[in-house]
Amino acid sequence: PVAPRQKDVDWQANLHDPVLIAKVAASKAVFFSGGAQEHIVDTLQPGGEPTAMLKAIRQVFDGGGVVAGTSAGAAIMSRIMFRDAPDNMQILKGQWRDKREYDRGLSFVSPGLFVDQHFLKRGRIGRMLPAMRALGYTMGLGVEENTAAVVKGNEVEIVGGRGALLVDLSEASSDAGLPAFNLRGAVISYLDRGDRHDLKTGVTTPAAHKLRDQKLDPAAADYRPHLQFDHYFLDILADNMIVTAMSQLLEGRSPEVRGLAYRVRPRPGDLSPELGFEFRLYKGPGTVGWFSNALGGDDYTVLKVRLDVTPVRMASPLFTPLSAN
Repeated sequence: PVAPRQKDVDWQANLHDPVLIAKVAASKAVFFSGGAQEHIVDTLQPGGEPTAMLKAIRQVFDGGGVVAGTSAGAAIMSRIMFRDAPDNMQILKGQWRDKREYDRGLSFVSPGLFVDQHFLKRGRIGRMLPAMRALGYTMGLGVEENTAAVVKGNEVEIVGGRGALLVDLSEASSDAGLPAFNLRGAVISYLDRGDRHDLKTGVTTPAAHKLRDQKLDPAAADYRPHLQFDHYFLDILADNMIVTAMSQLLEGRSPEVRGLAYRVRPRPGDLSPELGFEFRLYKGPGTVGWFSNALGGDDYTVLKVRLDVTPVRMASPLFTPLSAN
């Protein structure tokens, strides 16, 4: 009843209706639907000031109730959120539009945790990394489609069909001498369904069926890599590709895998059409994983993979046809 685009409803009146506000405050759970997160924030927190309706929702949360959301409804959970940032490469290239890419969220999770959604399907690690650096975050959680991250205090539990990517920039650095976004020493972990992670201690507990199955520890004496070839990922921001690269790193002989993020056909107005980024994923202290097919798929949990991102100059055109002699 407070959706600004809902027809034939006086949402402004509903937003300030004391009867409706009291009903919300007495609820056990509040669910935010998808759509456009800017509409949610602009309605409940115009100009950064909480409405009585938002205060009622916080009362539910503070009283032990559940506050949940999907898509846009998940994006609002952190202190700062992406407002309108559909172009991963634009963000990677540093082409931010003033006050359009990000905005205040509603702060239902820890203020130090940055949340994003549709994460693996849409390759949104490409926008999360530069945003976290620009906004001062060191911990990010990218939740995949058909997946939920249940946050209770410091614990995150992954439920649903797939998983979430945990991004830790607490020890990452950048080279200010390079003319574009770059990163060295990020740590990324893929948490699969059933996994739990403690944000305070940094300890991950894999799902019970994973613990009963195969542990993959490159530092173990009995470790035997399954993959015998190296793979270069030509579109590291493609659907689920970052997790595929992580699992191949864990299963392979090579200490690293690499991939590219770039735009083959630069868009009109692109100020840096030749700019691309190489992602280097590599094994480091604590890199470990688990594999199981107990639930009918090839399911991995992969922890503490190191990640560097380096700006590169792409050829234009990327290739030219061979001509006959």
